[in-house]
Amino acid sequence: MSIPGETPNPYGQPQPPQPPQPPQQSPPQSPSPGPYGQPQPHQAQPLQHNPYAQPTMPSVPLGGYGPMGTPPGAPPTGSGGGRKGWPWALGGAVVASAVWAGVLFATGGFDGEAKADLAGYRYTNNLCTATDAQTIEDAGYQQEDGSANPQHSSSEDPALDSMTCNIDFEPNDADSDDYSSVWLYTTASLHKKTDPAPEFEAQYRAYEEQKTSSYSYKVSPVNGLGDEAYVVTQVSKSGSDTGAYVILGVRDGWMTYQSTWSEYLSSSSSATAKTPEEATAMLKKSAKATLEKMKE
Repeated sequence: MSIPGETPNPYGQPQPPQPPQPPQQSPPQSPSPGPYGQPQPHQAQPLQHNPYAQPTMPSVPLGGYGPMGTPPGAPPTGSGGGRKGWPWALGGAVVASAVWAGVLFATGGFDGEAKADLAGYRYTNNLCTATDAQTIEDAGYQQEDGSANPQHSSSEDPALDSMTCNIDFEPNDADSDDYSSVWLYTTASLHKKTDPAPEFEAQYRAYEEQKTSSYSYKVSPVNGLGDEAYVVTQVSKSGSDTGAYVILGVRDGWMTYQSTWSEYLSSSSSATAKTPEEATAMLKKSAKATLEKMKE
């Protein structure tokens, strides 16, 4: 049976649920849906997994004239040359104004905002239709039966489009009485007012500072996906091999994407859990196919 947990997401949306622990009592029920049908986060506690809620990203200021409106390259105020400096200064102002107007037209600055670079990605009200689950199934898993699987939610807004998809899996070779929790949680956001680039890496690097008595996190850049991508791997200090918890984040223009793989199998399970390296390879392959579908 697959049981997602709950944690905040780096972009202000609900984070993928926390990796499950061995059951000491009856397994917890699935979290009640939030405003958009997404899992709700726990109350903030110290040293919780994935505790970051991303602040609103500032818009990128556009450059302009120098001090007191002086065009770039113009002689300083009070310099010699008398009347001879006027034609040059006027010509410089005209050129600078033309360049500045070009920047404004190119970036949408006349509206006071930079134009969003969505890199061809489109909003969908069901991210699960674009999420590549075939890669996971080819690796030895099947989607659990149930009317609530998969689950999706979405929100379209002039500033930010948000989409989520959660799919529960079970190993093909698991026995019926084995305890397992395996899920793929995917989110995508189209940032239409602010550029996520300045803060994107920091959202994932922050995991490196999160340590508990049981876990720490390793963050590594990933090549070949979008403009930049990072993988976060949870490292068990006990050396447990009963599962993997891996997060893959991708930014392509002003689109951000994240997929989380969480797997826990009981020590008595007949199935074999994926290693973090195997889970990372699955997420990268699935992400590439998903991002291509999001442009169709």
